[in-house]
Amino acid sequence: MFDICNYYEQLVYDHLWHLKEISPEPLSQSFLMDVACIALNSLPNCYVCNLVDKGANLTESEHQDMRNDAVKAIERAILIVSENPHETRDQ
Repeated sequence: MFDICNYYEQLVYDHLWHLKEISPEPLSQSFLMDVACIALNSLPNCYVCNLVDKGANLTESEHQDMRNDAVKAIERAILIVSENPHETRDQ
């Protein structure tokens, strides 16, 4: 119906993709999904109709701040998921 998204989703997905590419050991899909969910739940909502429009309306400093916030949220989420891996949770 609507073509909207949370701008932070793309920032989180991009960083997780980067981490997956540089990780010396494989990162499971469930690990990455858990990290993404926890990170996104800790970030503010920033809904946009078009990612290009949002990017055009930010200064480089504002965009860098958002990227930094996403990276910090991912780092915290990795610690949380690592302490309670998806594979060891009660089903």
